[in-house]
Amino acid sequence: MKAKPKKDALYESGLKVRKQVLTAEYVERQFKNASNFTMPMQEMATRAWGLVWTRPGLPHKTRSMLNIAFLIALDKPEELELHVEAALRNGVTPEEIQEILMQAAVYCGFPAALRGTRLAREALERFQSKSRTKTAAKTRKARR
Repeated sequence: MKAKPKKDALYESGLKVRKQVLTAEYVERQFKNASNFTMPMQEMATRAWGLVWTRPGLPHKTRSMLNIAFLIALDKPEELELHVEAALRNGVTPEEIQEILMQAAVYCGFPAALRGTRLAREALERFQSKSRTKTAAKTRKARR
């Protein structure tokens, strides 16, 4: 039998914001694919979202910008693409992402920033493609 997440107020608030930022589809897939071994980590990650992303001190856009910088600094490409797309959903512009990458090159090192730039470009292209597809679908629907 597959483990079920243990829910409480912190978990629920974290789940809500995690789905807003990363998309409900992504988060639900993480839980669907979780095993008894990995479910506690999904629960902890969700509560971590509740701990920091629900605080009033910084808007989601700023938090997303910080995440991009942190992930480049830590050279964590497996998470960077996800957070670049999340940043775009949170209102960070491609130009702002480019500036974060430039700043990271100087402070975090060129190898990590160059890899980050390649991954950010791929995430940006994927995000723009999805946006164009959604816009086209809305236009077709409006014409009917």
